[in-house]
Amino acid sequence: MIKALLCDIDGTLVDSNWLHAAAWKDAFASEGIQVDLEEARRQIGKGGDELIPVFVPDEEQRKSIEERLKERRKKIFEEKYLAQVKALPMAREFLQRLKEKGIALALASSSDKDGLKAYKKIVGMENLIDEETTADDAERAKPHPDIFQVALKKAGVEAADALALGDTPYDAEAAGKAGVKTIGVTTGGWSERELLDAGCIEVYPNVADLLKSFDESALNRK
Repeated sequence: MIKALLCDIDGTLVDSNWLHAAAWKDAFASEGIQVDLEEARRQIGKGGDELIPVFVPDEEQRKSIEERLKERRKKIFEEKYLAQVKALPMAREFLQRLKEKGIALALASSSDKDGLKAYKKIVGMENLIDEETTADDAERAKPHPDIFQVALKKAGVEAADALALGDTPYDAEAAGKAGVKTIGVTTGGWSERELLDAGCIEVYPNVADLLKSFDESALNRK
């Protein structure tokens, strides 16, 4: 059995990807840049440094608005969308099962510390977390491996003794670069095939289904 699960939050434990996409869409619109909601959703999971260039390819323009965009996106999300974020079904129960099995839980999120604090309350997972890593702890966000590398170090485990759980190809890509295999869930809007193609070793519809299949999953294999 593995020793630690490096767990994403947005789209994995909470239903938030489309809300983050809407906040980015609003932020870009404030700069006169029109972004399709689904195109924005497909970039969620990346850090802003990776997401913004997709929609603002011109380097000079990007430099002039990047920090303002990030700040505006954060403000819009907190004021307009955060109250709509809900825990995905059985998220807390899934984390409790990890605890019962003796698997350490290390959150590995691209969220900042403020976002993580809110999410912990939404899921009710404050007493179930062993370690946590946010974008504030890493120089580069996903799909770079930094967040997972920090999470491994904090959890005190080797990559071979951990698994990642995430909902986007960027989770699988980032974890893979850190030497960690990933279980995927489709609650972030990506299909099973897309997640498998990105490197996930298993894919489930949601954490509730993963909980039901816990004993047969990679989480319980030697």
